[in-house]
Amino acid sequence: MSSLLTDSDLIHEANVVWLEDLEHLDYVRQALDKTPRRKNKPRYARDGRMIGYIELGAEAEADPDSGLYRRRVFFLLPHDRDSDPEGVYRQGAPGEAVDPRTIEPSHVGVKTPRSQQGSAAIAAAGS
Repeated sequence: MSSLLTDSDLIHEANVVWLEDLEHLDYVRQALDKTPRRKNKPRYARDGRMIGYIELGAEAEADPDSGLYRRRVFFLLPHDRDSDPEGVYRQGAPGEAVDPRTIEPSHVGVKTPRSQQGSAAIAAAGS
């Protein structure tokens, strides 16, 4: 789905579940996936790994046509900065990347200098 999420896409979010420590992650990718349940860890069918996901509140309704719920999933791909620090995202970040420290239920994550330039680049600039 589009990386251009708005808070109105996320109104029924209740809880963020992180599967990894965010301490060393400059960014995560976010996407809306369709899942059969409001809660529990959703299936993951991308390359890379799931970093976290959203649980929906009881008021969230499934799509009437598919019976599926739209939930945010946070992930990283094998060529992202955490796995390949000298790779394509040494500086810059994919369009759907946001700083995981800015993610809250019902609010889109935010791009920050850390997510876009990397913590190493920010540390070097501050020296």
